[in-house]
Parts: sequence; structure tokens; C-alpha cells
Amino acid sequence: MSDFMKWLYANYIRPQLNEASPDEYELYLSLMENDLEPYLAESHAKAVEFTAFHAFLLGLRTGRGLLE
Repeated sequence: MSDFMKWLYANYIRPQLNEASPDEYELYLSLMENDLEPYLAESHAKAVEFTAFHAFLLGLRTGRGLLE
């Protein structure tokens, strides 16, 4: 991942994820964040980063495709 994408994740994507209302997923998210061993919590955070980053890029590509 480029430096720009890491910056974009830290300064735009992650804050958006933190502000999103979890509603029916609150229990599951809480379990993932609080009950994981430290090494698994780090792996989980990296997996969320990867998934969120690629979902963001997919949204960009899809939105661009809708304009054509």
C-alpha cells in the first residue's frame, strides 16, 4: 500500500468507520475489539484496514463507472 493510501486510511477512512453506527453489529464488534489476544487484535486491525481500503477503492471505481 502506498504512503498516500496509508495516510488516506488513517485520516479519512478510519474516522468514517469509527463514526458509523454499528446498530445490530455492536455486540460482535465489541467482542472482536475487547476479547482478542494482543497479536490477534493486531491481525484483526490489519484485516479491517485491508478490507476498508479495498472497499473504498471499489467505491471509487464503481462511482467512476456509473458516470460513463
